[in-house]
Amino acid sequence: MNLRVLFTVTLLAAVWFYSFTNLSQAQATTGSIRSGETDQADLSSLKKSAESGDVKAEYMLGWSYMNGTHVPQDYSEAAKWYREAAAHGSADAEFGLGFLYEQGKGVAQDYRQAVAHYTTAAKRGHATAQNNLASMYERGDGVRRNSGEAARWYRAAAGQGEVTAQCNLASLYFRGKGVARDYAEAGQWFRAAAERDYPPAQDNLAWMYYTGTGVTLDYSEAAKWVQRAAAHGYARAQVDLGYLYEQGKGVPLDYVSAYTWYKLAAAGGDSRGSERMKNLSRVMTQKQISEASNRAAQFPASRFPREGVSNSNGVTSSFAER
Repeated sequence: MNLRVLFTVTLLAAVWFYSFTNLSQAQATTGSIRSGETDQADLSSLKKSAESGDVKAEYMLGWSYMNGTHVPQDYSEAAKWYREAAAHGSADAEFGLGFLYEQGKGVAQDYRQAVAHYTTAAKRGHATAQNNLASMYERGDGVRRNSGEAARWYRAAAGQGEVTAQCNLASLYFRGKGVARDYAEAGQWFRAAAERDYPPAQDNLAWMYYTGTGVTLDYSEAAKWVQRAAAHGYARAQVDLGYLYEQGKGVPLDYVSAYTWYKLAAAGGDSRGSERMKNLSRVMTQKQISEASNRAAQFPASRFPREGVSNSNGVTSSFAER
């Protein structure tokens, strides 16, 4: 069986969007600074509250400097206020410090410090910190490599609904790393993340249906999930969807649609799209190619990070390379 190679990564810059989406939802009630409605008076009030030791204000001020919200972006100031909030018991601030130390932003890069802060936040139930700590254990960054510990922390985060952790845990089951290999269990965790519209999980679940790995082979189900991932602008899935149209598996045989998805994948940074597009063009008319190009031009800009940026659980092979 030619297995896909799956990658597990920490929630770094590319997935920071997911991390702070969760944080903003959790703290929507703490003040209007998160909503974009804060004016200078509000910012002044926030600073005063932070300087007086208000833990929520300390964290929110650090978050503002981290993201350049109503203040110039300043990672050093972010680290300063995260540190204050962490000292007052903020798990979110511990997570923020962990990220800054892991990335070397505003502080000297220090994986051990990142692990320490992630661990503190993880033990307090911070799902994203649990995922990142698991990734540090899996890679052996700042801590002795331990796949069993990685699996434990991924499972903790996955159980809280952290989609990246669900995808990472599925990857461990798929590869038998830190846990016994179990394709059915991998499929269940990929599905959990896929049902919450996480494109890498949707594409991986589609591949499992396409190959009959851990699930019953079903081209229609493969097409359903890969279409959802491709619609998010996930280039890997766009290559796979193009291949399904090229082969007529799970969808009607349609070279124009296949070329369209290959072209979108290529624009999204996946070189396989260019290769497939070149090969397919040999059996297409110029009119068909023009139609496909026009369709691709009308597709919304990608809503998912480009290939080559740290995405969780990407795959190195497409359906065509099975």
